Amino acid sequence: MVYRRTPQIQARMDSQRALILDAAIELLAERGYSGCSMAAVAAQAGVATGSVYRHFPGKAELVAELFRLVVTHEVDAVERAAEQPGTVAERVLAVVETFAGRALKAPRLAYALLAEPVDAPVEAERLVFRRAFRDVVARWVAEGVRTGVLPPQDADITAAAVVGAIAEVMIGPLTSDSTDAVPALCTFTLRALGATDATHP
Repeated sequence: MVYRRTPQIQARMDSQRALILDAAIELLAERGYSGCSMAAVAAQAGVATGSVYRHFPGKAELVAELFRLVVTHEVDAVERAAEQPGTVAERVLAVVETFAGRALKAPRLAYALLAEPVDAPVEAERLVFRRAFRDVVARWVAEGVRTGVLPPQDADITAAAVVGAIAEVMIGPLTSDSTDAVPALCTFTLRALGATDATHP
């Protein structure tokens, strides 16, 4: 006979899983990947360590799930920013500014998402993260090429290069609490697209 959980038991399990994920996100934001051990997550959530293992086989699988949750929110945020009225260049800059601004508000979390050494399952999610942002930028680069406001180019390659530059440049500000890089990053992005800017028509 196959055991089936009652709705009440399943609801308790789902509630505990959500509690564990919330605690893990808090830890990731405070201590990064290195400080997000299963025991630390259990303590933060107020549950036994075994309860965390009941939901996740190990730290890598837990944090990979966190990446999926956080990335969904971050991609939604940049997509909403890019949907605001404006030119193609303004929409791409909205992605850059939103990405950078949100990263600077949660630098430890952003560092974990972008650059901190992690295990293979988490690195795989990091690649998904990059591709999702690339796709948002590529959509508008392709639109700019189609309408003639940007020079002909491979939208996916340009977008991947811009997203890679954002991630690379932000590592400095994230570890030094500096925001000076964001305006320069926006200027770089315009030039990479082949768009005009105030100093380079």
